[in-house]
Order: sequence, then structure tokens, then C-alpha cells
Amino acid sequence: MRIIGIDPGLRRMGWGVLDSRDNRLTFIAEGTLTSNSKAPLCDRLVELYDGLVDVIETWAPDHASVEETFVNKNPASTLKLGQARAVALLVPARRGLTVGEYSANLVKKTVVGAGHASKDQVLMMVKTLLPGAGNAGPDAADALAMAICHAHHYETNARILAAGGRK
Repeated sequence: MRIIGIDPGLRRMGWGVLDSRDNRLTFIAEGTLTSNSKAPLCDRLVELYDGLVDVIETWAPDHASVEETFVNKNPASTLKLGQARAVALLVPARRGLTVGEYSANLVKKTVVGAGHASKDQVLMMVKTLLPGAGNAGPDAADALAMAICHAHHYETNARILAAGGRK
């Protein structure tokens, strides 16, 4: 299973791709999409949309994992993040990918073992779990952490369902 993790943001949208097979994770690629902060919002969203389409077409993932929105103190910032997140959900969904959504705390707990881990701790564990990864910046590392979380939780839930359990 090939998974793209997406860390949504209007200025910087991190992405990371890994393969998951038999509980083994393999780093494939990572990067960060940026939008022109001086451009109108609609143009910035198009930049992110087009960039994410290119990434998905290049790396051909089967699944996507996107961070759930958290509420900032600034409502305008939260709204802009929500609009970037909509792009992060729409692009993979339009291409028929299974899309998982996970809270930041669940991702950190899955990757680091603590739900309130720092960005530095997440980066260190991403580098440890995926040799060769973690060189494209913190947004890409967060995206790879999203993909790791999806790999662990999706496969666990699939096993439970296959055994006749409930998700």
C-alpha cells in the first residue's frame, strides 16, 4: 500500500509518500508545496491544488492521510487553514484514494508515543522510522508522520474487520 500524508497549510503544505507492506515502512518521497502569499486566496488555493495533483500523479499513492483541523485563537487563520485542508481532502478523493483523517495528538502518539510531542521529536522519529526521510523540512516530516499513522491504524482496523470485529 502506498500512502501520501498531507500536512495542510495555506503558506506551506507538506507531503510525504511511503510504502507499507507487512508492517514494514519504506520512505519514497517528501516535499513542501508553497503558495504566493501576495496572491488572492483563490489563486493560492489553485497553486496548492495543482501542486498536489502533480505530486499524486507522480507518486501514485493508494491512500491519503490528512490532519484534522484544530481551532486557533485567530478565527481568520482557522478559516484559511480549513480552506487549504479542503484542497488536501479534495485532490486525493477526486482521484479515488481512500482518505484517512487523524488528529495531531493521535499522529504524535502513534509516531512518538506521546500525544503532545514537539516538532523536533516528530522529526527525529520520522528519520528513525524512515531512513533517508526528514530532509525537506518540518511540514514534510509532519506529512510523513501522518502517513505512518495511517499505515498503522488502517491496517489494524482492516485486521479487526477481517476477523469479524467492529471498527
